[in-house]
This record gives sequence, C-alpha cells and structure tokens, in this order.
Amino acid sequence: MIKKVVTFGEIMLRLATPEHQRFSQAVSYCASYGGGEANVAVSLANFGLPADFVTRLPENDIGHAALMELKKHSVGTSNIIFGGDRLGIYFLETGSVSRPSRVVYDRAHSSIAEILPGMIAWEKVFSGASWFHWTGITPAISKGAADTCLEAIKAAKKLGLTVSCDLNFRKNLWKWGKTATEVMPEMVSYCDVILGNEEDAEKVFGIRPDSADVSTGMVGSPEFESVCLKLKEKFPGAKKIIITLRGSISADHNTWSGILFNGERFFNAPVYQITHIVDRVGGGDSFMGGLIFGLLNYDGDDQKALNFAVAASCLKHTIHGDFNLVSVAEVEHLMKGDSSGRVIR
Repeated sequence: MIKKVVTFGEIMLRLATPEHQRFSQAVSYCASYGGGEANVAVSLANFGLPADFVTRLPENDIGHAALMELKKHSVGTSNIIFGGDRLGIYFLETGSVSRPSRVVYDRAHSSIAEILPGMIAWEKVFSGASWFHWTGITPAISKGAADTCLEAIKAAKKLGLTVSCDLNFRKNLWKWGKTATEVMPEMVSYCDVILGNEEDAEKVFGIRPDSADVSTGMVGSPEFESVCLKLKEKFPGAKKIIITLRGSISADHNTWSGILFNGERFFNAPVYQITHIVDRVGGGDSFMGGLIFGLLNYDGDDQKALNFAVAASCLKHTIHGDFNLVSVAEVEHLMKGDSSGRVIR
C-alpha cells in the first residue's frame, strides 16, 4: 500500500472573469478555489492516492468553504490549522489568441502569510507519509511562510520522506525582503525531485539553456538537457530533474511536453498540440501530480511516469478551474494515443 503524500502551501479564492472578458468588462466573477500545492493534492486524491494538504486558514465562512472544497475531492485536511484574518485571493483574466491571460494577486496578510515556525507539528503531519511536496510559491509569500516551509522540508528529510519541489518562480510575490535567488538554494538542496519550466531555472538560479528561443512558440527537449545537467551539478542530491516544455503559439494553442533526467539517462515525452485551451492555470501542478503518481505506481519506469505526467496535464487544459478532475483511466487512454475526443457511451 502506498503511503500518503503531504503537500504544504496556500489555497486561495479564485475569481475569474467569464467568457474571456477583460477585468474592465466584468460585472461578475466565477468563484472557485485553487493554489499550487492544493492542486497537486487534489490530483493525487483524484487518482486514488492518499493525499493530505497542510495550510493555515482563517476561522470564517470563506476559510471553511475552502476546507469543504478540499474535502469534496477526498483530500486529507486533518492537519490544517486555523488563524489569521483572511484567505488569499487571486483574480484571473483569461486571454485569447494573441492576448495573454493576466493574474492579479490579493494575498497580502493572508492567514498563511502570517504563519510562523512551530505552529505545525510536522512529525505528526508526516506520520504514515512517504512523500512531501512544496513549491517556490510558498517561500515567496512571506518570511514566516519561507521559514515554516524550510522547517517542513528539514523534518521530512530527517524522517526519510521523498521531497519534491516545483520551482514555480512568481516575481510578483517576492516582496518581503529577500529574493528567490537568496532563499531557494538551501531549500532545493534537500529535494529528491526537482521540477521547473523553461524560465524557472534561469530566474531563480541563473541557469539558462545552451540555446533556445521560447518566443518562437516551439520549445524542444535537446536545448533543455543542458539545464538538467546544470541543475544536477548544483544540486547533486537530486535523483530526478524534470523540465516541462511549453511552446506558446497563442493563448489558445500551446505545445506541451517534458523531459526527465535521472542522473544517468534523459527521457522525452510525446509532444501534444493543445489547440483549444479551456484553462491553462494549474497546468504545471497537474503535471506534478501526474509525475508523483507515476513515480509511485510504475515501478521505477521513468519513461511511463513522465508520459503519464504530460498526458494528465494535457487533459487539465480542457477543464475550468485550478483542479485536474480526470481519472487514471482517462490519462492512460490518452497515453495510448487516442486523442480523438470521441463521445464515450
């Protein structure tokens, strides 16, 4: 039996403009919940794995509504703590064609932004767990969130859990006094599995591919093998380094793939053409959820684990909201090459 996976971060109220409207046009917003590590936990629970999400929520109706949303998707919530005054919010304007999507954060002084080390009993949290996942979003929120995340990482490592990180650089969040370049190296040094995209390694660690131009809309794996090698050199303890490969042809049409380096071999996933994107927010989180599932279930088959991650994330682009609400059977169906979208009856 696979032991539980624990994720730690912020869940937010998501307010999205309907039907590709601009913020200046919207008279209403579609409300849902989401956030990097919560999205990963929902993916894993949806795939049938035991998954706990740890955060700090305000003791009010909105905080409890977020809690209910997690419970609805079978995510474990017993280690969530309450305190502070508010839930973070993010506003989403969904782009179209050549107009990119836009995100505006309203998460200053949220409950988790005011978290401090010692508030969460990590040894209790990690009892019966085998994996801990965090992202670079959490230490960007505040010094307290960064210190608490490092506390969790050290506790997980001490207890022998696999530790994974999605680098997830968010320039608009790093405002509390230190930069990602100052904070992230120590945290990432404890990680067994490191995930990033074509920008994260450069923005956080100054690591660039030997040659690549993402502005063309085509991102290929050979250019990013050098990024994997440089990350492995910087973080020799990492067992697997993965780069997601997104080519943005337009806001509605992306290519999507990934590359995995296990220290000895490179593995390349198929390239998907996602031609009518419904919602790309949470795409990287759905990749991470798929990757963790694959690594835990496919008996050391890195190629199959990578293929599952890319296919799961490909399907996420067809679903409104942050959460990836697809089944293992649906992902494996796409992995086998059936992307026809024919009606199932």
